Amino acid sequence: MEYMTESTDRTPGHILCCECGVPISPNPANICVACLRSKVDISQGIPKQVSVSFCKQCQRYFQPPGTWIQCALESRELLALCLKKIKAPLSKVRLVDAGFVWTEPHSKRLKVKLTIQKEVMNGAILQQVFVVDYVVQPQMCGDCHRVEAKDFWKAVVQVRQKTLHKKTFYYLEQLILKYGMHQNTLRIKEIHDGLDFYYSSKQHAQKMVEFLQCAVPCRHKASQRLISQDIHSNTYNYKSTFSVEIVPICKDNVVCLSPKLAQSLGNMNQICVCIRVTSAIHLIDPNTLQVADIDGSTFWSHPFNSLCHPKQLEEFIVMECSIVRDPKRNAGAGMISKKHTLGEVWVQKTSEMNTDKQYFCRTHLGHLLNPGDLVLGFDLANCNLNDEYVNKMNSDRVPDVVLIKKNYDRTKRQRRRNWKLKELARDKENMDTDDERQYQDFLEDLEEDEAIRKNVNIYRDSTIPVESDTDDEGAPRISLAEMLEDLHISQDATGEEAESMMTQ
Repeated sequence: MEYMTESTDRTPGHILCCECGVPISPNPANICVACLRSKVDISQGIPKQVSVSFCKQCQRYFQPPGTWIQCALESRELLALCLKKIKAPLSKVRLVDAGFVWTEPHSKRLKVKLTIQKEVMNGAILQQVFVVDYVVQPQMCGDCHRVEAKDFWKAVVQVRQKTLHKKTFYYLEQLILKYGMHQNTLRIKEIHDGLDFYYSSKQHAQKMVEFLQCAVPCRHKASQRLISQDIHSNTYNYKSTFSVEIVPICKDNVVCLSPKLAQSLGNMNQICVCIRVTSAIHLIDPNTLQVADIDGSTFWSHPFNSLCHPKQLEEFIVMECSIVRDPKRNAGAGMISKKHTLGEVWVQKTSEMNTDKQYFCRTHLGHLLNPGDLVLGFDLANCNLNDEYVNKMNSDRVPDVVLIKKNYDRTKRQRRRNWKLKELARDKENMDTDDERQYQDFLEDLEEDEAIRKNVNIYRDSTIPVESDTDDEGAPRISLAEMLEDLHISQDATGEEAESMMTQ
């Protein structure tokens, strides 16, 4: 005798939809999903097309009420911004999922796929998926608008140097480019004796002044002018001006120190040569190779001027050169340069080759000079020196000639120069024809002085073929190891042309 066991699995019963009669599982509304969706649209009230403002200049999106934020395509930040545009309608439903639908980057369209739920008839929960189309509309942000206007500024930094040569400014320009201090400027204007940096906020200008104080020896003054005020809210609108004055000394200047300053620097001679200007003034005594560094505060306490104009440099030819092996040092002498060699030379002006007049002097270029070489220097014996310290010196202590640097063929150096520098985008006014010659002098200084070169980003010029580090005359050159590859946005990492994804 067998007993039949009843199956414990029970299948739920089905009912007919009250609208279309299709068998369905029981639900509170007793209506199938298709009929329920035809009768109820839970996405009603949620806009299907929304506009988003985008600034093409700075690549930022506008987030109400007044914020511009940087967002990458299909990023979480951009998705949050899109959802905030429809935050009020979404508060009436339950958001289950949200994600981007791929669109062409240049289509100016963003599509967001939303999944929402809402309780409808008699407690039934309906889920719906739909797409919201965001139209990207171009709109210039306030910061970019001020940059394009070029007239709206809150603070200006006026950098000045009372010299006739711009070597210090060329060096300062490369420092600004290297550390990106020009990024917050609204406008950079170049005038005859300096640069003007315009900013939209006083804080950016103060940051620039602090950078200048660390980069070059200088002093500054600050002032402000009241533009407008509101007596009811106690608010004031000022325009600030920062005046920065760089010391009036450039590389290759011959200076005369005050007796007190020369004594404090290790009893060095008063007549010195400026070998470079970085964060301090670096001087060398051509008679003893003694070196000294003078910072900005020391200079303004004991100021001195350049004795000769750069255009007064004359060309000499070396007739005889001998190295001074054991120079005598005075008591209390300071540091001696290890990069230079003391030499005694007889030179003659190339303009006086038909005479037998020669000049004797000591120089710090003994390691570079040989008989027959050309060298640039100042003729102090036949020069009218108008300086209070020189006039008080004994004439025996003033050298007849001060040699500055060895002279090479500039045409060959320009032709074989396989590197380049970047420049600041600035407005130029009243530019002299002498600026190109001064810029070439600065490029030659970079080749000759490694201490200045290490603070500058030097880029390889692919249009010039690579040659040896020295030319036929032995002129110094920059090695390839010190150069950077210039990065072009139009090329990818493999060197091939990258597909432009920017909106024209």
